[in-house]
Amino acid sequence: METQRITQSFDSGKGSEPRRQLSAGTTLTERYLIQEVIGVGGMGSVYRARDLHFPSVVKLVAVKEMINMAPDPAVRQIIVQNFEREANLLATLNHSAIPRIYDYFTQNEHSYLVLEFIHGKDLEAIISETDGFLSEEQVLTWGIELCDVLEYLHGHKPDPIVFRDMKPSNVMINHNGDVVLVDFGIAKTFQTGQRGTMIGTEGYSPPEQYRGEANHLADVYALGATLHHALTRRDPRLEPPFSFNERPVRRINPAISAELEAVVNTALQYNPEERFPSVAEMKNALMTAGRKTGLLSRMPTTNLSSTSIKPLWTFQCEDEVRGTPTYYQGTVFIGSYDNNLYALNGADGKFQWKYATDGGVVSRPGVYDGNVYFGSEDKSLHVIGARSGKVAWTYRTDGPIRSSPRIAEGHVFIGSDDEHLHAINLATGRSAWKFETAGPIRSTPFVADELVYVGGESGDFYAIDFGGTMKWRFQSKRAITSSPFVEKQTVYFSSMDGTLYALDARNGWAIWRFRLGKGSIVSPAAADNMIFTGAADGFIYAVESQNAKELWRFRTEHQISGSPVIYKDALYCGSVDGVLYCLEYKTGRLRWKFATQAAITGTPLVYDDIVYIGSTDKQVYALLA
Repeated sequence: METQRITQSFDSGKGSEPRRQLSAGTTLTERYLIQEVIGVGGMGSVYRARDLHFPSVVKLVAVKEMINMAPDPAVRQIIVQNFEREANLLATLNHSAIPRIYDYFTQNEHSYLVLEFIHGKDLEAIISETDGFLSEEQVLTWGIELCDVLEYLHGHKPDPIVFRDMKPSNVMINHNGDVVLVDFGIAKTFQTGQRGTMIGTEGYSPPEQYRGEANHLADVYALGATLHHALTRRDPRLEPPFSFNERPVRRINPAISAELEAVVNTALQYNPEERFPSVAEMKNALMTAGRKTGLLSRMPTTNLSSTSIKPLWTFQCEDEVRGTPTYYQGTVFIGSYDNNLYALNGADGKFQWKYATDGGVVSRPGVYDGNVYFGSEDKSLHVIGARSGKVAWTYRTDGPIRSSPRIAEGHVFIGSDDEHLHAINLATGRSAWKFETAGPIRSTPFVADELVYVGGESGDFYAIDFGGTMKWRFQSKRAITSSPFVEKQTVYFSSMDGTLYALDARNGWAIWRFRLGKGSIVSPAAADNMIFTGAADGFIYAVESQNAKELWRFRTEHQISGSPVIYKDALYCGSVDGVLYCLEYKTGRLRWKFATQAAITGTPLVYDDIVYIGSTDKQVYALLA
């Protein structure tokens, strides 16, 4: 259906003569070879064309045409100025959901914009072609992405941009399933108190836009109308204006959650002051609805950028946070190089207590029977009451402890720079045995099938029984700081020699080796017969667990020192570039990323749809998964 404007928006209007379209095979400026018409408007057409400046490849572009046939010279000048304004506006924008502009030129009375060609369909076509209703998960995904691009426009410098024409036909869904906002013909920089022309699309535009008073809240309303249309398949252009309250989403589509319906209803309030005060607030509400319904963790992609992810809370330590947190009964425990172990409320980050040691704490705490176990560079294993923060007992070694404790079979197993693996009796706090190694032990032990597996800085990897006797040893070429894990009688770990190893857990024979780009101290993770690790080359890798076939790799901007974790269908991993990445673990596709202010060297913890991570910027962050 052809879009109906509130007033004439430089469209020719009814009764004007048909516009002559360019025929296939026409070449503009000896560069753009027209292939076919892909859209028609009141002032011209949009064409798919090939850019002939790239003869060896087929580079497609979209050519938007404006035919200026206004009889009044002053009106013709205004039309040209507005077309040029769209070109200049697009040239200042840089967002993945906004087409790039390549060229602008005029021939005779025709002006042309050359834009990035978007492979896909517009949302209006998808709604009309879908049998039944679109899924809530899919509409929620697109809604969050649209909030993200509108938030970018509203925060544009030096002047905010109000899109003013949000509707399904102006939302392209590309071949990756992501939104792209098109047609910036009536988008306008916003200045407080400025009134303008009554312009927009009937049904989607809010009441104040009819009065020429469109600010950023007009986009909030129009996005609500767009989501209502997508969820109900009821075209608001065919309904009385501002009548959304007469056709509630759930009355038309009972499969939609009350949480999402409430977000749409708030966006569609008649009075602007009763809507969300910003698209950022609307996005937060959509994400909260997604979390409450469980849809957020299943969404195919949200493509959220670092600037759009907002922490649930942050907590500032006095020095770098290089370690990994632990969650226990509503409390997050994490160490810092300010020599303290912190206990924080997992819900709001409020400080509960801290326990001071005489050295930096990079060891990940372990919790057992109401006590927290962790190592410190003060050469001690500390055991602290989880509720009180008071010491229960302390075990001394002869070197700094950078390994994390493993609690199993009535013992704590932990490595030390004193070149020993220690087994400590949980009941007495005394040594059961010490196993001497060829170098410092900074790897965290793994216990399986009555064996303790651990790597050493000498490059040796050990399997030790519960009596402290070595069963077998494997030699890599460089240090093994990576912590191993065992699955299906195979033990996996990485080494600074640039190799991910899979050994037979029973005898230490190599099953396979996977060559990384550089050395690795990363502890591998596993899911669905896939092994995930990272390396100093800045890549996160995914390989098949049976044969080490590479499935995908994802590049960050610096080396990977922390380890990946898998939660539901996502992988979370930090990088020395200071960014926490959330990837779809089956494909390696980026879902979102969050930038801290310094390197991330620890491993994230994900619990109950919340990601906890520390950074060398001295802060602990809690984010929605």
